[in-house]
Amino acid sequence: MAHLVWDWNGTLLDDLTLVVAATNVSLAAVDGPPITADDHRRDFRRPVADYYGHVLGRSVTQEEFVQLDRVYHDFYRDGLLDCALAADAEAAMRAWPGTQSLLSMWFHEELVPEVTRRGLHAVFERIDGLRPGVLAGGHKAEHLAAHLDALGVAGADAVLIGDSVDDAHAAASAGAACILYGGGFTHPERLLAAGVPVASTLLEAVALAREAVGAEAPDQGCAQAPR
Repeated sequence: MAHLVWDWNGTLLDDLTLVVAATNVSLAAVDGPPITADDHRRDFRRPVADYYGHVLGRSVTQEEFVQLDRVYHDFYRDGLLDCALAADAEAAMRAWPGTQSLLSMWFHEELVPEVTRRGLHAVFERIDGLRPGVLAGGHKAEHLAAHLDALGVAGADAVLIGDSVDDAHAAASAGAACILYGGGFTHPERLLAAGVPVASTLLEAVALAREAVGAEAPDQGCAQAPR
């Protein structure tokens, strides 16, 4: 049975509104223009410094990015309690018949307590975020490779569900299948250009993931359901 790796922000967690608000606060700190959710879904990219550079119309220095990132995360933390999971996130996790894990580009020491607070920690074989000392905003590929290696799962035996083109690139680099979710941080038209299936709901994403890896219908005793 293949292993499913979930993305967190913008996929299982419906935090686009908070992300846009936090981005606007960080942009205002450097006299940048405000953005809308549509702007974000059209323009967001990794590394995140390149995204800020696109919005500002100029390159962003390392010092500026550290400031932007700090302001962003300070605002984001304050609003996190008001963020809900995607409407069908728990049903989608229950629909997967094999093992599953969580890989996020958010800080590990904040990710694990947040997932635990929501009662989801028992669902995942492993939870990984950015470890201390790793600058936020980079690509996911090397983190996915390390995540699968820690699990002892070959890329060919894994499928990633995420909401960004970077997720598709990370999966391809690991030799894993990928399904992208069009309800997150990136507009579906941009996701389609990545050349992998795009789902409009997380339940559809899981169904497509099962097809991609030839998984059978769910067995009630196979997956752990969130409580």
